[in-house]
Amino acid sequence: MKDVNVPALVVFVLFFALVTVMGFLASRWRRADDAAHLDEWGLGGRSFGTWVTWFLLGGDLYTAYTFVAVPAAVYATGAAGFFAVPYTIIAYPLVFLFLPRLWSVSRVHGYVTPADFVRGRYGSRPLSLVVALTGILATMPYIALQLVGIQAVLDVLGVGGGENANWFVKDLPLFIAFGVLAAYTYSSGLRAPALIAFVKDALVYIVIIVAVIYIPIRLGGYGHIFDSVAEHFKQTKAGSLTIPDNKQWTYATLGLGSAMALFMYPHSVTGVLASKSRNTVRRNMAIMPAYSLMLGLLALLGFMAIAAGVGKGDKGFNSQLSVPQLFANMFPDWFTGVAFAAIGIGALVPAAIMSIAAANLFTRNVYKDWLKPSATPADETRVAKAVSLLVKVGALVFVLGMDKQAAINLQLLGGLWILQTFVAIVGGLFTRWFHHWALFAGWAAGMVYGTWKAYGIASPKTKHFGGNAAEIPGIGEIGYIGLTAFVLNLVVAVVLTLVLRAFNAPDGPDETKPSDYSADAGDDELKNAPEPVAAH
Repeated sequence: MKDVNVPALVVFVLFFALVTVMGFLASRWRRADDAAHLDEWGLGGRSFGTWVTWFLLGGDLYTAYTFVAVPAAVYATGAAGFFAVPYTIIAYPLVFLFLPRLWSVSRVHGYVTPADFVRGRYGSRPLSLVVALTGILATMPYIALQLVGIQAVLDVLGVGGGENANWFVKDLPLFIAFGVLAAYTYSSGLRAPALIAFVKDALVYIVIIVAVIYIPIRLGGYGHIFDSVAEHFKQTKAGSLTIPDNKQWTYATLGLGSAMALFMYPHSVTGVLASKSRNTVRRNMAIMPAYSLMLGLLALLGFMAIAAGVGKGDKGFNSQLSVPQLFANMFPDWFTGVAFAAIGIGALVPAAIMSIAAANLFTRNVYKDWLKPSATPADETRVAKAVSLLVKVGALVFVLGMDKQAAINLQLLGGLWILQTFVAIVGGLFTRWFHHWALFAGWAAGMVYGTWKAYGIASPKTKHFGGNAAEIPGIGEIGYIGLTAFVLNLVVAVVLTLVLRAFNAPDGPDETKPSDYSADAGDDELKNAPEPVAAH
């Protein structure tokens, strides 16, 4: 059994207790006129200003998994692990072009999910359904990985009874964290993670700034760190300080594909639709790159862990523990508790938003569209709350019942899957030219091809889904499977649309109009918009 780091554990528990209280008090923050409405529970009343949205999106996109996995990738592979930094830089100018349009049309028509928009734009329930199910499918392993992040912290803290304890004692701390998360999300909806995100992001910035100054001082400076890393990779052949020539296509396509997928995730869209105005969205896309600076500094922790000798000589060392172990080795116990609280709370915020986003998708695009079209706003809210609990239970069972590597592999697969919704969503924001059955066929082609190629990739730890890169047909270079599948998706959608238009195939009704895509909260057409319940 590991020794418990009592001072660190006390600090960790105090911060955890603080955010728990904040989570429950959030139901009284910006109290809704009608709490039994999905706009209020699932989107915070669409009332968040620039700073609240900035912290919410930061807490949503830069998760505990980011805190653990990005430096872990750098620790294991070197420069290749930095791909997360350029892809976030690419993402924000890209989404600046279309997210304000999505916010406007969603506000006018009361859309709560991207699948709502797809249904309204193309008049197609089947296309809306597959977009919703893809979002739920891609989100589930992402939630599970937030719990993996908490587990990594608890493991280094030494709580849970050790590997030889019975399953209940070993995982009791995780059960408690899960129970608290489920309770305040059910009670307060999106307001809870929005309020807690202030604490989470403040802790993350404090910890990273201290780490990139204090740890190099203890290790002899950045020059010594990079020399140690270069020598380590020279001996182990496990990675390098630069991207090898044969990995450049993989690095570039993974960065581009990940940037395109980032705001296709339902939880990202949820944070955007909770904004109170179009300009709030635009301002956030302009200032969100500040988090990319933080991410670059965070990635350097992987090199610091190598220089500090974390995991040295341990062939079975889990790279996911490299940063928690680095903090435990380098920091005083009390500040280790602060750092672990940043990671732990960094798991609670996105897990809450992800479960809410998945619940919104099921409620609006499965339950209301297919099971009970007559559902009232109160019915929707009740179902969404219940589904958010089920989603968290599913993620918990996944974490406790499956190998952690499987969770990582499925999360990588989730990025591939969610990218296949890009054509329908982003294409629909600018044109109505695509035929909905062509988009459906393109989505199916991308999903099948991408999943098939990923299934055939083995790694030292798994026989299937062991990576996300394969040979690009016709080019011969190794690239990101998700981007190749996206290109196939787009080609099929374009070709079939041409065929269907040539045969004058009937198309679904479009309930949007051009002015909807530039409307803001103060515009007359938005003020006079019909009650969104009638849109379905």
